[in-house]
Amino acid sequence: MVTLGVTIGKGSQDLYSQKLAENLDVPKICTDIYQKSCELFNISLLSKASVETVWRDFHFIRMLNRLNGVVHLPNQHLGRYGFFLRLPYIITVHDLIRYFDFKGYDVLIHRPNFRDRLYLSLDYQGVKKAIKIIAVSYATKRDLVRYLGIPEERIAVIHEAIDRKIFKLIRQRPAPYPYILYVGAEHPRKNFNNLLKAFGRLKQEGDFRDLKLVKVGKAGGQEVDFRKETLLAIETLNLRNEVIFTERVSNEELAAYYSNAECFVFPSLYEGFGFPPLEAMSCGCPVISSSVSSLPEVVGEAALQVNAHDIDELVKAIQETLTNKNLRRKLTQEGFKQARKFSWEHAAQETLQLYQEVEERLKNYRTKKYFAPLAFAFLWGGRAAKPKEG
Repeated sequence: MVTLGVTIGKGSQDLYSQKLAENLDVPKICTDIYQKSCELFNISLLSKASVETVWRDFHFIRMLNRLNGVVHLPNQHLGRYGFFLRLPYIITVHDLIRYFDFKGYDVLIHRPNFRDRLYLSLDYQGVKKAIKIIAVSYATKRDLVRYLGIPEERIAVIHEAIDRKIFKLIRQRPAPYPYILYVGAEHPRKNFNNLLKAFGRLKQEGDFRDLKLVKVGKAGGQEVDFRKETLLAIETLNLRNEVIFTERVSNEELAAYYSNAECFVFPSLYEGFGFPPLEAMSCGCPVISSSVSSLPEVVGEAALQVNAHDIDELVKAIQETLTNKNLRRKLTQEGFKQARKFSWEHAAQETLQLYQEVEERLKNYRTKKYFAPLAFAFLWGGRAAKPKEG
């Protein structure tokens, strides 16, 4: 029997566990421990909050160890608890973003402090210990094999999905002006500054004077003042009053923003999966996406894929999407088809099948473990009782 861990929160990794919970008839255990741990990035190891969280972590581990069967930890940052578990567990890995920051390979979000490095180290040790790993994309699987040295046969790829009942075409405009849309944080990996530079170039063209850039979503976590850096870039590019920030909005409002945008631009440099391009496609919005990490397997042929490091290429793609009606129509039609390939029902079915395979394997292992000594004793006893010839 597999128990699914469900994390309470509003992040994309919380959404994953919640959508699986809606579509899986298995035992579940709900917790807010992941949400609370996200709020503690960049605090001191000796701070009061850090000391208090050790006691909370201890109780969570003890609660998990009381479960029967197998537990499914729905994201890689719960690996810090899996590392201390006695029972077998499955873990889902969404990306290795924090791992790259932790190892110093690149700055995708922020360099972790001493406390965060300790916890992140436990996360990835916990990932390695899991009986089975679910990767949300083939790109994430490749990273797990390459950077963590995990054998391919221990990793199953099950794509995430979107809710097409929420993300659908909505005619009511959320703004009176034409706009390009970006949805996401302002972390370095999101490459939002290059989109600002491309947008600044577009604004110099006479045909795009009324065009705005709408940015939906929080700036990021508490590690760095990401918004301060964004505003500085806007001032430098002379884009004051041209970039509109809406912060977090409801799903219904977000669907309206997608539906009425001139195009959606996603210049991210690293994604474990990447929900926004699919959400935009499901709402009939033409999509321009970078061509790295998981994004090619997510957007397929339904988006204009660009080298997001190349400002000229980004500007050209946006210009063509804004002015070429046939291209817009094609991207919209292909986008609807691509979005339909990803459903939570299908993801849940594949996850349930994996649960059954893990349970069967454990059952066979325990059977062999129990009967092997008996078989050995029987055979040895048989030999001992055999009379000597002559």
